[in-house]
Amino acid sequence: MSKNMQLAFGRNGISAELPEGYEYVVLDVKSATALADESGAIAAALDAPIGSVPLRELARGKRTAAISVCDITRPAPNRKVLPHVLRRLEEAGVPRDGIVILIATGLHRPATDAEIVEIVGPEIAATWRVENHEARDFASHHSLGTTKSGTPVYIDKRFALADLRITLGFIEPHLMAGFSGGRKLVAPGLAAQETIKVLHSPRFMREPRAVEGSIADNPLHRELTEIAAMAGHSFMIDVALSRDRGIAQVFAGNPVEAHRQGVAFVSKTLLQALPKAVDAVITTGAGYPLDLTYYQCVKGITAASHIVKDGGRILVAGACTEGSGGPEFTRLLGEYPDAHSFLKAIEDTPVTVDQWQLEKLALVALRTKLYYCVPGLAAELRSKLWGSAFAALPESIDSLLSGLSKGSTIAVIPEGPYVLAQVTASAA
Repeated sequence: MSKNMQLAFGRNGISAELPEGYEYVVLDVKSATALADESGAIAAALDAPIGSVPLRELARGKRTAAISVCDITRPAPNRKVLPHVLRRLEEAGVPRDGIVILIATGLHRPATDAEIVEIVGPEIAATWRVENHEARDFASHHSLGTTKSGTPVYIDKRFALADLRITLGFIEPHLMAGFSGGRKLVAPGLAAQETIKVLHSPRFMREPRAVEGSIADNPLHRELTEIAAMAGHSFMIDVALSRDRGIAQVFAGNPVEAHRQGVAFVSKTLLQALPKAVDAVITTGAGYPLDLTYYQCVKGITAASHIVKDGGRILVAGACTEGSGGPEFTRLLGEYPDAHSFLKAIEDTPVTVDQWQLEKLALVALRTKLYYCVPGLAAELRSKLWGSAFAALPESIDSLLSGLSKGSTIAVIPEGPYVLAQVTASAA
């Protein structure tokens, strides 16, 4: 009898029929339970923060404040956290017209008016300054010099020149920085493309430690932390999310100390250890909003790559209702016939926008076979992907299983990159 699985896909999910004859290992998202009193936990974290004075005290005497928040591709609970932050800033005497909420787009497209309402809530959108970061507008950035390793640092002026600089996000595995949150809301979130390109150059992208779940000795994590410090990152509020995207824990205060504690909590909560690598993986782009574009679905592939054998197979399912992603990424998709030629071509050339996502994908494609269910991509573009791409899930699964020996082990990850899985000897 076939096995039916519900996968995260678009807004409503998708049903997958998995044929019998294979050994399926289902890796559901592990998470802590949502807090019974989320509002109380947020308030307590802001008033008794980690390694910092309370936010209200930190804000006293300040005339301007900038708050960096995640864009539409991230399910950060801004609507729950922002009111607490804004209330304390006003109570401390920061004038409302001196406060700006910045959508940390990095090099993603700007948020639309409707998306701004979704990100911060209708009341805040109507009564506070909420503005997009524009990475390609170089003049809107402030130069802060260079990092120890030579990365030029240009950060949005509205953030870099504010008296108080706050970030608000959540912590989950990230394909390059190890984990999201904290410093990522400064760079790349509010950085100019001149900075972002260096952070996403082969120097960092081909670093074996710049992967999901890796903070210790991750050079990209170190670089982002240094940049955030250069920008005067004053205070952070990150949350850990429960499976239903409620708030499981709140980490606020000193950007380095609070983030470190948040990462430790999320690592302990999420990590799933397998005794050996699997033959194939069926994963997803994690559904809306993360699978709006194929660009974001790459994260499902890279996360799955840590548990699949060399020569194994990975199928990712993503709605991709907004297509492939930005214009630069779309152009790159059609230029190179395979991963090897792409990696060779970018070795000694200036970094172009979005090449890093394709570079991470290429590194996986060198050692695995890739399959896609991406109905939002036009047929012409699907034909240019490195692997077999389809518009429907049944055909995608049939292709993945074709020629795979009966009894093969297949990991199924319904929520893609929200699962942190690794092969460890201790799991045997």
